[in-house]
Amino acid sequence: MPTRRSLLTFATAVFILAFAAPPFAQSDRPIPVVATFSILGDMVKRIGGEHVTVTTLVGPDGDTHVYQPTPIDARAVSEAQILVVNGLQFEGWLDRLVDASDFRGVRVVATEGIEPITYEHGADTHDRDREAGHDTHAEDDHHEGHDHGAFDPHAWQSVRNATVYVDSITSALAKADPGNADAFYRNREAYVNELQALDSEISKIVAGLPARSRTVVTSHDAFQYFGRDYGLTFLAPQGISTDSEASAQDVVSLVRQIREQGIRAVFIENVADPRLLRRIADETGAVIGGTLYPGALSGPDGPASTYLDMMRHNAMTLARALAS
Repeated sequence: MPTRRSLLTFATAVFILAFAAPPFAQSDRPIPVVATFSILGDMVKRIGGEHVTVTTLVGPDGDTHVYQPTPIDARAVSEAQILVVNGLQFEGWLDRLVDASDFRGVRVVATEGIEPITYEHGADTHDRDREAGHDTHAEDDHHEGHDHGAFDPHAWQSVRNATVYVDSITSALAKADPGNADAFYRNREAYVNELQALDSEISKIVAGLPARSRTVVTSHDAFQYFGRDYGLTFLAPQGISTDSEASAQDVVSLVRQIREQGIRAVFIENVADPRLLRRIADETGAVIGGTLYPGALSGPDGPASTYLDMMRHNAMTLARALAS
């Protein structure tokens, strides 16, 4: 039976150890991280591995453009040590959420350091109209609900930009948990190698498309970075947000382009209402070429459950439909 003296000695030892240890031994506890949407959440998991716990606010097949945060989200953000966001005004609701949660951690803006594309909705359409001899009016240069001169936030649609995302995430995790920094940088190196291989793979997939098959019609304007990297032209009735509405003039102009250029396939998206694209396909005789994933992963059983799978799926879906 323990004596009073031995119990006192044990209690004293526990007290000394408790105060000698750091209050948050980060190497022994996973870093609580909140990612605003599923693509960022996937990247954090790839770099952080077992050393992070990731909460994703906008989950698979969710539309970040129109998302409405909940009190549960505010609590998750308040408890996070790191908040990973896209930036470029993609998460229009973010500042309100951060203010409501009284977040005190580190905010990582994944797009910091990339070269963003300036968004000018309708510029390609109008230029092509002029080249085709169609008259365009000054009032057509404005489209209700569209942003002019804003940056395109869909920078992850460039695999090369994804490396910048990964570097930002890796740096933040290493600073938060220096004891596991080597693991984070090893994971980063392996992931970047996969990204570089994927970039080469997509280049080969798209390279075989003839010039007449390199114009793509999607629901909203989310693929300009992909088009820049791989030599495709993307057109869409909606602007850079699914929350914008296509004007009648936009739709008429797009239908005319599809007919004049002989575009044979249009593509719906997992985050957008497909009805407008289906109507455009009916009017032009184009087929629905498949479903693309512009800004949200699929569920775990879907074809785009990781960022790598998403980009590969999009490339293969485009190539199959446009080459047929």
